[in-house]
Amino acid sequence: MNNIIDVFSQSPWLFVVVSFIFAACIGSFLNVVIHRFPVMLKREWQQECNQYLSEYHPALVAKVGEAELQKPIDNYPSKYNLIIPASRCPKCHSSIKAWHNLPILGWMLLKGKCANCQTPISVRYPIVEALTGITVATLAWHFGPSWQFLLAALLTFGLIAMAGIDLDEMLLPDQITLPWLWLGLLANLNHQFVGIEDALIGAMAGYLSLWSVYWLFKILTGKEGMGYGDFKLMALFGAWLGWQMLPLIILLSSLVGALVGITMMLSKKLSRENPIPFGPYIAAAGWIALIWGQDIVDWYLAGL
Repeated sequence: MNNIIDVFSQSPWLFVVVSFIFAACIGSFLNVVIHRFPVMLKREWQQECNQYLSEYHPALVAKVGEAELQKPIDNYPSKYNLIIPASRCPKCHSSIKAWHNLPILGWMLLKGKCANCQTPISVRYPIVEALTGITVATLAWHFGPSWQFLLAALLTFGLIAMAGIDLDEMLLPDQITLPWLWLGLLANLNHQFVGIEDALIGAMAGYLSLWSVYWLFKILTGKEGMGYGDFKLMALFGAWLGWQMLPLIILLSSLVGALVGITMMLSKKLSRENPIPFGPYIAAAGWIALIWGQDIVDWYLAGL
């Protein structure tokens, strides 16, 4: 193991290339997570609702019918998780060959279409794979072969999965957000990014910062301006990067979110009443702060 680390330390570009290839493969799996995990959650919620109705409202269950309640809420196979079934074309259901699953290259070789029925394959798949590869390669160059790199890569995988799910479903699942929050606190027990005191205060301050904005907006307008998942994502970044980076993350995410929202409204792709997911902007801002946060803060303070 030490020999491998020595090789990567002596050849930074080799480490970057290997990191890109490995991360792009992980990105292929993240596509699966982004698509399938919300389906799994919805099925779990359906089962919980049916159990509640059966226990507390048996008359309603008898009236509607047990079979009606048990009807699936989607058209996917009964056994559907992150592993089963194997990837197939959603239209012709033909199996996807191993070489078709090559990150980025597989989509390019297929020219963005199913090999069997020529149904278009979303360009999002290679985008997620490339994004994962590029971000982790950037981490490899910045941190080198170290525990910080490994932890930052794990954080990046979680952020991409959460951002993709939020874009699709307006949802930041606790099943991903909370374990990554605890991972940040665990990492900082050994001062990997900040001290544990800064991390603990950051987790609390991150949650309360957006929680306060949420309630102030609701009191003034009577509307909900954001979801609780956004609070937890800010708490996550507080746990990883400390309370000192929270103002920068809030500022960057707000600026990007406002620019995207205004652009979409001007192009008439979004009305004022349509909500937009804020999680991807927080995730992007937090990832930038992970690498360049202190440099940005120092540059800003130097200009005062």
